[in-house]
Amino acid sequence: MNFTWFSTSFDTDDWLYRVPTILQMGGVLVLASGIAPAFQAHDYTVLVLAYVVMRLALVAQWLRASRSAGIARRATITYAIGILAVQVFWIAALLLPPHLMTIAIATSIVAELAVPALAERSGSTPWHAQHITERYGLLALILLGLSLLASTNAIIDALGDARVLGQLIAIAVLTLVTTAALWWIYFWTPHHHAIGGLRSSLLYGYGHYFIFAAAGALSAGIEVEIDVIRGTSVLTAPYASFAFTVPIAVFLLGTWLFAMRQRADWVVNTVLPASGILVLIDPLIPIPFALTTLILAVVVAVLVWRPPVSRGNREIDSDKV
Repeated sequence: MNFTWFSTSFDTDDWLYRVPTILQMGGVLVLASGIAPAFQAHDYTVLVLAYVVMRLALVAQWLRASRSAGIARRATITYAIGILAVQVFWIAALLLPPHLMTIAIATSIVAELAVPALAERSGSTPWHAQHITERYGLLALILLGLSLLASTNAIIDALGDARVLGQLIAIAVLTLVTTAALWWIYFWTPHHHAIGGLRSSLLYGYGHYFIFAAAGALSAGIEVEIDVIRGTSVLTAPYASFAFTVPIAVFLLGTWLFAMRQRADWVVNTVLPASGILVLIDPLIPIPFALTTLILAVVVAVLVWRPPVSRGNREIDSDKV
């Protein structure tokens, strides 16, 4: 997320920009390989070292940007120093006893999140609202697409089980409708209206963690439901259904709270949070997935009926910025 905001301000697209960017991409891959040891053996070495490499590459980019940042130079230097200091703490955390690691990780995460708030108060960096929200929207699309793909693959793998063929076909249809509805809801209004000052930008940026996490978790929840249908899961209804209703509810409530609320009228601002709560309690009803899909369809119909309202904000012509 920090890299995204950096690149919307200082993306020069030359080789000195691209090489550290590729280094950070490699760091992500190594970090992913360290997730299993972290969860299974509480060994955070690979995960932390990969993360530190990523962040140090970004420090180099902030320092380079500071040379021509003008009035934003103080902010770029603060970013570089702040990120570097937190990386020292991450490395030091590896030396702590295992029972203190959880506390160290939580402290480091809070410190990472605090750096942008401190840096931007020292001198705001330039950014373009439409450009930055477009990047967030693209990641939301990718996550919803990957979730749909993973769900589809799980359904295809299970189609050989003739005993539950009808239920699997129904799940496939409902999954497509659900993913399409979430896409429709997310892009109901242009998101650049949701950010302006530092406070709204931080809320929008950090709030999207929950939206992205929910979109990514949806497919896992659907796979759990498929396992329950096939009788291969230790979970039972209705508890297994929470695996997909919780991500959907979080996605709905997060999108409404961080992106839609300011541009919605009283009808939408009533329907969206109410639908999130209804989806959350759907597992208590015998047909949770079908009911969830119906609720999402109703939400989409309401959004078509009630378009975004103007709050007096002048539209920005991106070609003139």
